[in-house]
Amino acid sequence: MRSKNEMLQELRTMLQDVFRARSEGAAYANLARAHGYVDGYMRALLESGAIPRDELLAVVSQEREAARPSAFALA
Repeated sequence: MRSKNEMLQELRTMLQDVFRARSEGAAYANLARAHGYVDGYMRALLESGAIPRDELLAVVSQEREAARPSAFALA
């Protein structure tokens, strides 16, 4: 079985891929598929009791914030 840190890192990677695809204007079908993978993975983590809900939500929030372009970024 994978460690908690490995599972969280896998989730972070999946979220980064989704947010990057969205920012690059990926096709809807590809985004929907990627979201489905992330949703399924998170559900499995929750239902197995491997990672608590609040911790999963914190990871999503952190990755969403990291993917958001800075208001001060130079173009």
